[in-house]
Amino acid sequence: MGRGEDVELIRSFLAGAAAGGGALLLVGEPGVGKSVLVDAAVEAASAAGTLVLCAGGAEFEADVSFSGLNQVLFPLLEQEFDRLTDGHRVALSVALGCGEGPPPDRLVVSNATLGLLRAIGADRPVLLVVDDVHWMDRASAGVLAFVARRLAGSRVGFLAASRTGMESFFEGAGLPEHELQPLDGDAARTLLEARFPALGVKVRRRVLAEARGNPLALLELPAALTGPQRAALRALPAVLPLSRRLQTLFVSRISELPEASRQLLLLAALDATVDLRVLQAAVTERGGSDPLAAAERAQLLQVDESTGRLTFRHSLTRSAVVELSTTDQRRRAHLALAEMVDQPERRAWHLGEATIEPDERVASLLEEAAHRIGGRGDPAGAVAALTRAAHLSPLRSERSRRLAVAAFLGVETGEMGTASQLLRDARRADPAHGGGSLYAAATGAYLLSNGDNDIEAAHRLLVEAIENRTESDDDEALVEALWTLSLLCWFGGGAEKWDPYHAALADLGTRVPPLLALLTATFPDPVRTAAPALDQLTTTISSLRDEIDPTRIVRTCNAAVFMDRLAGCRDPLWRVVRHAREGGPLAPAVSALIYLCVDDFITGRWDEIGQLADEGLEMGDAHGYHHFEWPFHYHRALVAAVRGDQETSRIQIDEGLRWATPRGARGIELYIHHAQGLAALARNDFEDAYRHAVAISPPGVFASHVPVALWVMMDLVEAAVRTDRRAEAAAHVAAMHDADIAALSPRLALLVAGSTAIAADDDDATVSFERGLAVPGSDRWPFEVARVRLAFGEHLRRARAPGAARVQLASALETFDRLGARPWAARAGHELRAAGLSTAQPADVGDLTPQEREIAVLAAAGLSNKEIGQQLFLSHRTVGAHLYRVFPKLGITSRAALRDALATLPPRPSRDGASL
Repeated sequence: MGRGEDVELIRSFLAGAAAGGGALLLVGEPGVGKSVLVDAAVEAASAAGTLVLCAGGAEFEADVSFSGLNQVLFPLLEQEFDRLTDGHRVALSVALGCGEGPPPDRLVVSNATLGLLRAIGADRPVLLVVDDVHWMDRASAGVLAFVARRLAGSRVGFLAASRTGMESFFEGAGLPEHELQPLDGDAARTLLEARFPALGVKVRRRVLAEARGNPLALLELPAALTGPQRAALRALPAVLPLSRRLQTLFVSRISELPEASRQLLLLAALDATVDLRVLQAAVTERGGSDPLAAAERAQLLQVDESTGRLTFRHSLTRSAVVELSTTDQRRRAHLALAEMVDQPERRAWHLGEATIEPDERVASLLEEAAHRIGGRGDPAGAVAALTRAAHLSPLRSERSRRLAVAAFLGVETGEMGTASQLLRDARRADPAHGGGSLYAAATGAYLLSNGDNDIEAAHRLLVEAIENRTESDDDEALVEALWTLSLLCWFGGGAEKWDPYHAALADLGTRVPPLLALLTATFPDPVRTAAPALDQLTTTISSLRDEIDPTRIVRTCNAAVFMDRLAGCRDPLWRVVRHAREGGPLAPAVSALIYLCVDDFITGRWDEIGQLADEGLEMGDAHGYHHFEWPFHYHRALVAAVRGDQETSRIQIDEGLRWATPRGARGIELYIHHAQGLAALARNDFEDAYRHAVAISPPGVFASHVPVALWVMMDLVEAAVRTDRRAEAAAHVAAMHDADIAALSPRLALLVAGSTAIAADDDDATVSFERGLAVPGSDRWPFEVARVRLAFGEHLRRARAPGAARVQLASALETFDRLGARPWAARAGHELRAAGLSTAQPADVGDLTPQEREIAVLAAAGLSNKEIGQQLFLSHRTVGAHLYRVFPKLGITSRAALRDALATLPPRPSRDGASL
């Protein structure tokens, strides 16, 4: 009643979904009638021949992974799963607890679910209906949100109902939404009169005022009244708060049921996935006949004929059933359910809820379940299971260890506050050892580095824990601690930070995992150690196409970043990001965004960097990953620098320094030097560029354990040459060849050849320039190739080969223009004009030659004759001679008048004739 427009909207949605897919989220306050509309949609869709799959969120199963998805897909298990590929079928069966196999990634489960629904939809329309989606467990909510966003073009519909303002794991942002409003006065009155025609006038008025258009209250408040009260023969209570009254109504209706019925309701409330026949058998064994009938007559629940499971008519019924039960009743119910279920994780969960006293057997089962849950890409579910396992651990040491592992996983989920609290609990659980496991130390060091503490303190804490580890710290704990230590060593900068890392690695000997060994070869000091590991790196990157573990993907990228192999990691990295957007682990996603930024910069995808940085900074700020915010500022600074936006570059550099400097993060400061040096090159301040480059690594040396030195080696050589430090430039080029850096990657080979040419005598430069530009696939790094072409064109112009110079310069200019690298485009344009490109000036320009005009512009900008000569490769005396001729042509007598004189000249034409 009163839902004409809402029903029409639902019908329209069903028709559209049956034809081309779609999703709709119904939201509204409790009791407003969402479930009634959902039921109407189910009835209409079923009548139209649509296959309807239903599920309902359960407040008490929010920690049970994939319990909601189990409800949805259970009817399809026997006949429809054959449509899936072997990998998807196994992944889905394992996730639903119906099969054996390795723990599947949530993204694989999501794709399998979507593929299955689409395949069925090709034969007949499908409607996926989820009531109370706000109580859906995290894993199921992530899969359902993934599916709901990808139904366009299918014949699959997704209809879900959720309470307004209710926090949930289901991320419905962006989905079409319809908010169900309370009934208006006329509809509310009509509904009340239809259901309670004998209600007294005053009582009706009071109920309407109390219900405020809420259909559930309209139907239930009068039912709770006595006959005399409904007939207005007895006064109503003075105050009836709506929420309290509704809860009381449910409790009273449940308490009137026979004991066997209440037992059945409690079992169903605590586990909605158990078959009705199993539940009934369990209750009947304890005495009582037909426990279901009384509950059905009270309209508290109904049986889903397609799945054979009980469903509550309203979510508050389930809450009331549990609230009405005693602690002992709930414990015994969980114990009974543990005997009924086959899935190890659900059995462990029920046993955990049924156990009061510490029990190592149950704690171990929960810990095993946590490992399986975590392996499926649900670290939050693993944290919940480990926390319960810790509470049931008889030994303080085991309790502390399990809490520490939970804290370690908590960092990955993005709940930094939860991780911090779990770590404190771990330390309190075992005061004698202070929560001294390696997991606790790794988590503590991570949280320290992420907070306001200096990097040295975090590094020292973890090193001491590694050096003082006990027999209870197994290899897995040590390996995880070393991964965290590698991050702190990188932040700290310098070879000495890595010494404890290498010492601990040596203790592991042959037990070092291959991926950690690969990182050790290619990340800390790649100049000296990476070459022998390149084949293994290639093989490992190739294996990522089938990798489902976000952490492993990101760790592989750690090993690939300085070897310029991120291009082969882009698809897996995007999988990690999309997984996080659908509710997956957040820590790997932040790292994935950083590595995508790295690859975007060297491949010229500069516009995308801004988008990725925005997402990364928002994610870091929202979830407390503060020590991973600086890379996004760093990349923003790089892009601003190469595009000539000095102010933005400075602001982003300052943001990075604001985090790094107080914490003594010297390793991060080296990257900031890179951005500062690039900004200096952009403004032709070669002295400042040289200063920043040598702050990273001295000329002629590749500092130990400073891999960023590889990224600035051509910057150092160019700045050295421009500031007449040719000996330093030659020494740095020699160091590149001595270390055979060109063998590490094609991009580094390009930079080595370009650096060699820039520092070479004129007779040898051409060969090196041509060698660099001939590197296979060099077009993948457009900015660096254009810089080499610009330097080559400058060399050719000085060698009086203007035709050849123009070819290189024109290509460089086109690339710089396309990238938006304005400072370098300006340099290329200057060189083109000096090389004789036809850019004829109007007759009233003052008869300045292109080179005279260029010199005049630079002098007007405040550059000295020496600085102008360095930029244009002229002697300062030649610059002075040109200016001597420029002054009379412009009718001036000093440099101070240059700016005003040049402002009176008409704009110079561009290469295509347009005014610049």
